[in-house]
Amino acid sequence: MSQVTTFLTFKDHGKEAVDFYCSLFKNSKINQVMTMPGSDQLLHASFELNGTEFAAMDGGDHFKFEDGMSLFVSCTDQAEVDYYWDNLTADGGAPGQCGWLKDKYGVSWQIIPTRLGELMGDPDQEKASRVMQAMLKMTKINVAKLEAAANNAI
Repeated sequence: MSQVTTFLTFKDHGKEAVDFYCSLFKNSKINQVMTMPGSDQLLHASFELNGTEFAAMDGGDHFKFEDGMSLFVSCTDQAEVDYYWDNLTADGGAPGQCGWLKDKYGVSWQIIPTRLGELMGDPDQEKASRVMQAMLKMTKINVAKLEAAANNAI
């Protein structure tokens, strides 16, 4: 069976990004790294984040990441949301709306608690709508505020 691997082409600093991502996600590892002899320019890297395979390289000035592609992180609780959000927005990253952010390398991420999907999928459409309206006002997703919206407590 064919395998699909996300391939990230950085302008530069690809090796630094791969090292950072692997330090951030548990159960992650670098499988292979090839750099230009005598430099840090990444020719190719193969790595895994929580068991999902990725590849990366430095491509130069004409490569940049676009908002239409993002990496989605499903978080079990607020502590995980905070951990990934805080680390990925640090040192030059930028928060976005509704759980989206860009890290310091320009990669877009969605940091989303599983509870958001559960609440938005509630059969009570009024409850789901309140949750959606609360989420639309957030940058980093706040589970307690989603629960309060679901319970009509805000």
